[in-house]
Amino acid sequence: MEGDKQTLLTCNPRHGNGYESHCYPGPTVGSDRRKNRISHLGGLALGCVLVIALILNASYIPRLLASSQDSRSAQRLPLAAQNILRQCAGLHAVAGPPSNFQERERSDRFEPGTRPTLLKNATLWTGARNGSEIVYGDILLDNGLVRGIGYIPETLYADRDGDVDIVDAHGAWVTPGLVDIHTHLGLISAPVTAGTLDFSSSHGPILPWLRSIDGFNTHDEGFALAVAGGVTSVQVLPGSENIIGGQAFMVKLRKTSQRSPTSMLIEPPYTLNGTIPDPNWPGRWRHLKQACGESTRGYGNRMDNIWALRSAYAEARKVRDAQDAFCVKAEAGLWNEIEGQSYPEDLRWEALVDVLRGRVKVSTHCYEEVDLDAMVRLTQEFKFPIASFHHAHEAYLVPEMLKNTYGGIPTMALFADSSRFKREAYRGSRFAPQILADHGFPVAMKSDHPVLISRYLAFEAQQAHYNGLPPHLALAAITSVPAAAAGLSHRIGILREGADADVVLWDSHPLQLGATPRKVWIDGILQVGNDTDHVLIGPGKTAQEWREAPEVPDFTAEREAALRWDGLPPLASNRTVAGRVAFQNVREVFLRQGGDEAGVVQEFGIDGQAGTTHVIVDRGRVSCVGPVCEGEGRNAEVTVDLRGGTIAPGMMAFGSALGIEEIQSEPSTGDGTQFDPLSKDVPKLMGDVGGLVRVDDALIFGTRNALVAHRAGVTYATTSFARSPVFLRDKFMGGISATFRTGAPHALERTAIIKPLTALHVSIGRAPPISYTPQAVSLSTEIATLRHLLLDGEDARTQTGEWFKKAADGSIPFVVDVSSADIMATLIRLKSEVEEKRGTYMRMVFSRATEAHLLAEEIAHAGIGVILTPSRQFPWVWDDRRILPGPPLTNNTALSTLLKHGVTVGLGTWEACHVQSTRFDVGWVGFPVRPCHTPTNNCCTQAILESNNWINKRQAYELVSTNLEKLLDLEGWIGDMGDLVAYEGGSGLDFTSKPVAVVSPARQLVEIL
Repeated sequence: MEGDKQTLLTCNPRHGNGYESHCYPGPTVGSDRRKNRISHLGGLALGCVLVIALILNASYIPRLLASSQDSRSAQRLPLAAQNILRQCAGLHAVAGPPSNFQERERSDRFEPGTRPTLLKNATLWTGARNGSEIVYGDILLDNGLVRGIGYIPETLYADRDGDVDIVDAHGAWVTPGLVDIHTHLGLISAPVTAGTLDFSSSHGPILPWLRSIDGFNTHDEGFALAVAGGVTSVQVLPGSENIIGGQAFMVKLRKTSQRSPTSMLIEPPYTLNGTIPDPNWPGRWRHLKQACGESTRGYGNRMDNIWALRSAYAEARKVRDAQDAFCVKAEAGLWNEIEGQSYPEDLRWEALVDVLRGRVKVSTHCYEEVDLDAMVRLTQEFKFPIASFHHAHEAYLVPEMLKNTYGGIPTMALFADSSRFKREAYRGSRFAPQILADHGFPVAMKSDHPVLISRYLAFEAQQAHYNGLPPHLALAAITSVPAAAAGLSHRIGILREGADADVVLWDSHPLQLGATPRKVWIDGILQVGNDTDHVLIGPGKTAQEWREAPEVPDFTAEREAALRWDGLPPLASNRTVAGRVAFQNVREVFLRQGGDEAGVVQEFGIDGQAGTTHVIVDRGRVSCVGPVCEGEGRNAEVTVDLRGGTIAPGMMAFGSALGIEEIQSEPSTGDGTQFDPLSKDVPKLMGDVGGLVRVDDALIFGTRNALVAHRAGVTYATTSFARSPVFLRDKFMGGISATFRTGAPHALERTAIIKPLTALHVSIGRAPPISYTPQAVSLSTEIATLRHLLLDGEDARTQTGEWFKKAADGSIPFVVDVSSADIMATLIRLKSEVEEKRGTYMRMVFSRATEAHLLAEEIAHAGIGVILTPSRQFPWVWDDRRILPGPPLTNNTALSTLLKHGVTVGLGTWEACHVQSTRFDVGWVGFPVRPCHTPTNNCCTQAILESNNWINKRQAYELVSTNLEKLLDLEGWIGDMGDLVAYEGGSGLDFTSKPVAVVSPARQLVEIL
């Protein structure tokens, strides 16, 4: 009967370079002939299965042989058998490069027409041998690969007839391109707009099916800036608001000739867009982001979140087990038992199935011990490895627990100093990188761009080194370690033959503060440092000290205290001395000067003065400077050896919430929500239509951020309620700021509050893509409101009327938080209008001031001061988009341009947790952009602007001390009675020193820190 007929497959094996088999339909037979041929056809079918399985996975031959011997019945081989067996064999594939990967002749990313490049006479940090290998010689880049390193015989390039670009490094450092393992580049694209926020999804807690590449914006201006910092490869992670945010991808920051997101990927998984794996290669690594802790609060508490993870992995395990059971039968040739079934798969869970099979590099966002422990238990329950823990602020407190992570010790991807911005980061320690490295953990430093800017990834490694991480591990932390954590150490993060030609030529040792790439190649193609750009990079860094890693202080005692006190060591000074204190071996002395010539003066260490000297302090005031003071030091109550250190003015913080909150994201630790008069009516009970408030009413003393800042040499802070971090913007009214002492114990201490009513603050700008306020008003509304208030629009008997009148007549500085040059131009015209109508002179200051360089001449002419906040600009939002990035992209910066035009400039900091790095920020901007003309060490930190004016160390200190005092009318409140800070070991503006004492004339004492 026709219904009894069926088609069987006949398979003929053929052997060649590999194994191939071909199955085709055999003859159609009826049931009356089946009994006579069943044994023969069954044998053919099983033989076909055996050959196919042998081809795809030879390890299963014994099982297949046994199966064929035991089989006593015919197996109906489905038409899709070959595809099924390919899928089943793929379950056992191991991710990683083929064994002959380094033998490739051309990179898969090679762009035709790319000329070879030979870098000669370089100091090559290769990343090999745990970062300890340094090679002195040459490196040849060709076909997108490193083709030779060390000694390069001319035979490798002599026959190219001059078709080789030759660069003489003159002994400079060359490293692999930097690898940033945690960024959101392309997902939060600069300048940030509502249309470029593809960060976290709002469609559920568990989203392993989402892919960051599907939201990757190739027009992100952050790409070029990151490359300017030496970053060539990044991991693009989904956000952390989801418990599983989706799949991540490794990307090269070079736009290809194809200009597509996909073409920027490094080894995209074969599953992307249905590509077919090369049977001669192992599988490629995939990447996934998961998170825990506070960030995922939108989907429940910690217990909810871990349950969500367990549920998701349980579903994935069901799919995996179903696949395994199905393939056991298929590979055994038991087709009848799976007849009518298809290969078990579910697009929602396939990424997690691969996690369980160990083929995904999982990045896990976790901070606290409780969350880290939960994740370790999760890996043990479901038997999958975690490639890297990110942030991990308390990991240094529980290293032994983290070693229990299934599959081996994970990499720790850390910040250098970003702590206390939320509760789970409160116990973070800047010594965590060294502590974890000492416990055997691979340590990577990362940016979390745009939380920190990827361009400054090297600065994270520099700070880690400053705080104790050995130089070779600090460099590895931004190259070979993150590359290995991503499963790509065979091609990026290292210099060796066969690796990708991603190379950075530096102007100094990469761990020196302000180290800048001279040239950057990605895939052998020059991205930064084209000679035709005529940008001078590091010409003043010629001394040998720039060629070496900086000698850093010993922080053993501080590191041990962090561990002993569970991350919260005491921050009070060790002792105070009201009598005489003698400082010995002082190399540089900078003192405050009051009066008409208020500023900073250098008393020792200027040109021609070599060696060290003595400084005597009596009752908190410097009484003697010079060799003649040695005798007076014999009667000192305390003697402090600064070992070639510095005494300089205490610095001031501006722009952060220092002193009005303990933890940024915890409302219960700060001032709380204030009324915005442009969004809703202020309660009549306040008696003030503007709802103007004073910071001195809300000051909190003894916060950890303030005390850490004090111990870092930042002894003063001016704080307002105006907040403009990253791409957020707060309300119009910023209140009346207060200036206070960061180390004061409480508000009633005699010198705690320096000036309770310092300046009036407002924020002006276009509506941001995200705002704290429910609905931001228009820019024109803000300007109209400001005009109304400055021209006596409100009753002077109200707080708003009184203080805006004082701002209009110049009785108090008027600080406007503004970014756009167009808005600044409007404000300059408004200032002129108010002054003309009132017959007064306003003391206007622009803070933030990202685009101020575009109006430098006009700002100077209008007598307006500028506080650059932060000191290094980035195009966060539309109002910030026109920046002057500085070397290696431009010769000038916003700072140099403003100073060249005679504008009084100060520097500020956004985040309270970063205030402790103020001296490094100012030291960075003080590095040379033009050659020095004197042979002294002092020259190493001098910069000549386009107008040939110097930014020397004295002027650098002024940027964060007396210049801010001038702009905020604090000269009579601080002046020559202001604090001085003693630094042990070197300059207060680099990595060689640490603060050890605060000299306080106003308090008539010296604090020994």
